[in-house]
Amino acid sequence: MVIAYLRISTGKQLLANQQDEISRFAKSKNLTVDRWVTETVSGRKAQKERKLGQLLKKLKAGDTLIVTELSRLSRTLTDIMAIMGLCLEKNITLYSTKDGYAFDDSINSKVLCFAFGLVAEIERNLISMRTKEALALRKAEGIQLGRRTGSYTKLNLLLDNKDDIVDMVKRGASIARVCHHYGVSRDTFNNFRNKCRTLDTLLVRRRKRKMACDIPATRP
Repeated sequence: MVIAYLRISTGKQLLANQQDEISRFAKSKNLTVDRWVTETVSGRKAQKERKLGQLLKKLKAGDTLIVTELSRLSRTLTDIMAIMGLCLEKNITLYSTKDGYAFDDSINSKVLCFAFGLVAEIERNLISMRTKEALALRKAEGIQLGRRTGSYTKLNLLLDNKDDIVDMVKRGASIARVCHHYGVSRDTFNNFRNKCRTLDTLLVRRRKRKMACDIPATRP
């Protein structure tokens, strides 16, 4: 069976161009396309979440899979290599018309796959190395790594309006009222409170006064 796989990332792209390309290629190879599989999905989406994943499971030894470009299979070289390896393992011929590649059981195909695999391994190592170097540089520059507690920009908003917030609290505004007024979470407010000693002192005194008022008076 000969299957043609066509993929576009957005509805604005045309599947017709890929279909014409594959039809011309099949005719030049005296092949007849038995089934056309089309989908509109990003090449970065997991293989198992695409029609391609189901297609690869159903392909059998002797079948032929045709695409216009290897990038139709995936956007990452690692995933492309995995698909190529699966096709070779199942004795499925893979054609990429524009790239001019033919992956079958021949020695040339196996050598080509080995070369692709080597490039994929180098790519993985380079990505890992660049990531580690970037993290090390950020750490050396004193940049905090990982997720911040609370929102940095909203924390700055509170710090910039520190005097107004202190006045609000002096006039009896609750913490919930302040958070609502500035559109911040309680965690961000607590982070701000830890940085503003005047505000913290006001809130501690208010809490003590409230506790004192809540204590029932004892009769003599």
